[in-house]
This record gives sequence, C-alpha cells and structure tokens, in this order.
Amino acid sequence: MLETSARLLKLLSLLQAHREWSGGDLAERLGVTPRTVRRDVDRLRALGYPVNASPGTGGGYQLGAGAELPPLLLDDDEAVAVAVGLRTAAGQGIEGIGESSVRALGKLEQVLPGRLRRRVGALNAFTVPMLHTARGQTAVDPSVLTELAAVCRDSERLRFDYRDHGGSESRRVVEPHRLVCTERRWYLVAWDLDRADWRTFRVDRITPRPPHGPRCEPRTPPADDLAAFVSRGVSTRAYAERATVRLHVPLEEAAQRVTPTDGTLEAETDGTCLLRTGAGSLDFMVFHLMFLGLEFEVLDAEGLDEHMRAIRDRLSRALDRGDRPGRPAPAAPRTPDDADRTPGTPSGSGAA
Repeated sequence: MLETSARLLKLLSLLQAHREWSGGDLAERLGVTPRTVRRDVDRLRALGYPVNASPGTGGGYQLGAGAELPPLLLDDDEAVAVAVGLRTAAGQGIEGIGESSVRALGKLEQVLPGRLRRRVGALNAFTVPMLHTARGQTAVDPSVLTELAAVCRDSERLRFDYRDHGGSESRRVVEPHRLVCTERRWYLVAWDLDRADWRTFRVDRITPRPPHGPRCEPRTPPADDLAAFVSRGVSTRAYAERATVRLHVPLEEAAQRVTPTDGTLEAETDGTCLLRTGAGSLDFMVFHLMFLGLEFEVLDAEGLDEHMRAIRDRLSRALDRGDRPGRPAPAAPRTPDDADRTPGTPSGSGAA
C-alpha cells in the first residue's frame, strides 16, 4: 500500500509537470506496465483528481481542471488563501520566491474547481494593493506570468504585442523557453521566429495575444547559464555605449554594489575584477560608474576617457567660480537636535 501511494504521488507530479503524457512514457517513468498506469489513473480520479484520457496512437493522459478540490490537499478557504498569496508573491519580484510562486500557482490553478477560480479572480480584480515599489521596478501582472510559464512548460508558440524601451510597439511570434527574474524585473528568454535569433523580453512590456500554439520542439538554449545571458543582454548589449572597466576591489565586494541589470562581473586578481556594462549615453555611463562609489579605471570604452576629462574640467570650473570673492559664507552645519526640531519651533521647546 505504501509503494502504491508513493507511485500515485509520483504519477500526479508527472501529470502536473507536462501538459500531456502517453501511457507508454508514464509506464517507463514509473517502472510499471501500461495496465498499472491505467489502474493508478483510476485511483487518482477516485480521489478527485480530474485526469483526462484521449484514445488513439497520438493520445495520452492530461490533468484537467477539477470538478471538486481533491481531499488530500486543501479545503476551499485554504486553497483561496494560498492562491492569493502566490499571486502576490509572484508580482513582487522577490528574489528566490517569485519564480517558484509562479510554478506553484500554475499547478494549483490547474486543479482548482471553477467556483474557487472565480473567488480568487474576484479578490484580485477588486483589491487595490498599496505596495512600495522600488525605484526602477515595474509591476508585472501575475496572470501574464502564469500564462508565460504555461507556454514555456508546454512548448507552445507565443504571440504577443511588445513595447520596447523607446515606446515603439511590434507584434512578436516566439518559441518561449524560460522566465528569468531579478529583484526588480522579470524577463522572457525566447527564440524570435521573425528574427531567427534568441531574444530577451521584459515581461512588463508583453501583452499576450492568444490563442497560442502550435506545439514546438524545444531548442537548445542560448547559454548554460541563462541568468548570465539575460544579464549581459539587459546591462550591455542593449545599449549604444559599452565599457569594460577594472574595479579596484575584490569580486565579492563589487557584487554587493553591482546588480545583474547593472553589468556583469568577472574576477581578475584577488584585489580587482572586471565590469562589463552599458548605458544610453556617455553622460549616463559616467554617472553609473561614479554612483558605484568604487575606484576604477577604463580599459575599453570609445570616447569615455575624453568625456570624463571634460566633466572633470567642468566641475573644476564650477568650483573655481564658487571660490570667487564676495561669495556668501556657507551656512553652519545642522546638528542632530536641529534635524529633529519641528520647523518654526524654538530651541529647547517641545512639540505639542
């Protein structure tokens, strides 16, 4: 009985992982006969899991939307609470949580009965969250995330409208591969059919245009490390101005200042590392490097050295003009007591 229960759980996990399985594939994965697979499918149905079967050589088994919530999992209120919580976590871009939340939400919504899906949808549609959004972070619709995760899982072609960083809109048809999340944004890595190349798309700029399909054969990904691939694309390749600079700090210290969307880091020596980054203009490149607050030297960036010298000279002239005779004396620095005092309140008095 224990062996049968464990096999049922593995079978359920396989059905949740892909859209459709043939009986032979399931039998091979489980190490049993196709007849045993059929019996196990019947047991899952008896427990309330809606497993659909299609006959013929091209047929197979597919986990459908449930008519009732399986008693092994959650009651109605718990299911709604978990779904809402997963939707919230998926939309916040929390590192290490968002992607897992999307996968879990996709599995949960697949077996939620219709009455519970309507409750979850109503709660999300008629709730206005008052959430802090970090600078540069754009909210992503959780329903778009789950839709993209589903087409990645099922290897289906995806059609969507896309708005680039300049505001131009275009219609795209892609073979989606993976979602990649950072602490601020979500990205879709996909093969662009019209451009015959791998592309990275910001999810908050995607508007899906279903129906999706047909199914497509998964391609070899553009890199083993997709996070590094996306980081290079969004921090360097996407910009007109690019630079390679040496940071005079160890890699571990630089990694505390440089996020994956700022650039890519590479260890050089125990006390230095290389930063490859990009910007829309040389002015922004200088600001970006100075904002890091680290000692650096430019190794490869056309025109960047000359631009930094021009900015240095401009700042020097501004300081020289500030030192001219007759300039008002700078105000005395404020003390901590001054900072805490309500404007207009005399020193020593308290606020009512």
